Amino acid sequence: MFDNYIKKENNFTYLEKGEGAPLVILHGIMGGLSNFDKVIDYFSNHYKVIMPVLPIYTFPLLKTSVKGFSKFLYDFFEHKNIDKAILLGNSLGGHIALYFANKNPEKVIAMILTGSSGLYEKSMGDSYPKRKNYDYIKQKAQEVFHNPKVATKELVDEVFEIVNNRMKVIRTLALAKSAIRHNMAKDLPNLKMPVCLIWGKDDKVTPPHVAEDFNRLLPDSDLYWIDQCGHAPMMEHPDYFVKLMSEWLTKRKL
Repeated sequence: MFDNYIKKENNFTYLEKGEGAPLVILHGIMGGLSNFDKVIDYFSNHYKVIMPVLPIYTFPLLKTSVKGFSKFLYDFFEHKNIDKAILLGNSLGGHIALYFANKNPEKVIAMILTGSSGLYEKSMGDSYPKRKNYDYIKQKAQEVFHNPKVATKELVDEVFEIVNNRMKVIRTLALAKSAIRHNMAKDLPNLKMPVCLIWGKDDKVTPPHVAEDFNRLLPDSDLYWIDQCGHAPMMEHPDYFVKLMSEWLTKRKL
């Protein structure tokens, strides 16, 4: 959809569309550019939307961690001469945003987190013993969403390929362990920038109590719920997600 806006420079592959204040989007472990189609389409009319492809399966194994990808994001900011930006992160992308904001608060104007890890993680690790079973992996992929139809055959095929690739499994597990190791509970009270939490009421990966904990621990946050919605609101209810995010950015004058 946005092939003309994808650039490759140095070790970075990223999408860039629009003009204005930078809005940097960070995807999750099994996520990608297409997860944010509606977000990119709408907000590129108001911001410079930039979405780096996180090299989850090609990064050096020793650097495949929340900390390692926070450093990757810092290097990307340097490469793009981004002084400060609004960060939007889903799942692992939210965790990377939180870690980055804690280390580099001067570079973060605000954050939008949706289904973010950082306080609680239920990984797909328990599915690996049955990784050869396509129907089981399909069921696991569907459980990420409230509406199982959102897990298209293309998405299920992608997950199936990942869990049956030994090196990708090793990296996925390394990231899952890293996410648990880098619990942000003690750091969240230090994050003074405004944070918008948009959460699916039926999220089974980072359940609703996780959003409530984020809201309680962050000094300046607003929490919005989406009914009949799982772990990826920007995929399952893209129009409503965009509406909530847009209204929050307007309210905060961002």
